[in-house]
Amino acid sequence: MTQTSSFKGMAGSARLDLLVSLLLIAAAIALPFMIDSRYVLGQIVLALFYATIASQWNLLFGFAGVFSLAQMAMFAFGGYATAMICFYFGWNVWTALLPGALSAVVFSLIVGLACLRLTGVYVALLTLAIAQTMYLLIVTDTECFTMVGSICRQFTGGAVGFARFGDLGTRALLKGQWLVGNYAIVATLFAITMIVTYIIVKSPIGLAFRALKDNPGYAVARGVNRFQAQLLVFGISAFFTGLAGGFYAAHFQAIGPGILSMSQLMFIIAITVVGGVGTFWGPLVGTIVLVAADELMREAGEFRTLGLGLIIALSILLMPKGLVGRLGDLVFWLRHRNAAAVSSVNFQEKPATAGK
Repeated sequence: MTQTSSFKGMAGSARLDLLVSLLLIAAAIALPFMIDSRYVLGQIVLALFYATIASQWNLLFGFAGVFSLAQMAMFAFGGYATAMICFYFGWNVWTALLPGALSAVVFSLIVGLACLRLTGVYVALLTLAIAQTMYLLIVTDTECFTMVGSICRQFTGGAVGFARFGDLGTRALLKGQWLVGNYAIVATLFAITMIVTYIIVKSPIGLAFRALKDNPGYAVARGVNRFQAQLLVFGISAFFTGLAGGFYAAHFQAIGPGILSMSQLMFIIAITVVGGVGTFWGPLVGTIVLVAADELMREAGEFRTLGLGLIIALSILLMPKGLVGRLGDLVFWLRHRNAAAVSSVNFQEKPATAGK
């Protein structure tokens, strides 16, 4: 009976995920026709980048239990690699995106080899130190690497970064509607990322990731290699995060060290916490809530940061599982309440039937 209920629960969850996915696809298709403001559409594109990064940090920490603080470093590495390939070798952006993402994977594996033999807070501290070192190496790069006309350029672009190395081609193809084209591309990237993440989470390797998070001793005793599994999820997360970094650089036609700032990292973590750590839809819901709140408080000046901090604090205190986790608890409570009501009715009817 318990196993049958478990299968029914999984089937119901899959149907709900499918329904939500279809509604989101319909909304994503309709969105450009409903929004006339280029600014609003641009903010939605930026939000999709945030949601993509947050979904991969959620895969890494929420499902696999690896508390890495190098997520923006992976994003920056993919973006910088794409920009530098285009800038130095003259490649088309579309050609450079995959090598840029793979370079982020290689970087993540190097970081993983150094960090993942540790556990807990030590992983967080070491990955944060690596990300900050990367930032310092870029901003302090002042040595001339090549001359572009009469301008001396540093190898990493220095504090200025890279610009005008190429775009996604939508400006030439769609002219004034290029932003709609970029929105479609970034939305597709987000959709593919979520589909692959869903497949991983529901697969046996996803079960191993969750086992290592929930009970590492038991998982290791059952034959799961902790280091190899965590290195694998580190690489998967880095691939999609680095790919998003390449698309980010191509969309804005620029990339600089500012994306490695601590505020950007904290915003990604806040998105996941508010939406629900370890929930599939948490990063998307958290992105919608925090980006919308950030926009509404744009005119609040110095109170803007205070307002965001208050939202995050209240979310942690009142909804430790996040918005999606709280919604899941509500659905679970309603299902069990209805099941209890049906059982009570059936129990009351049986004696009457037996008497007849």
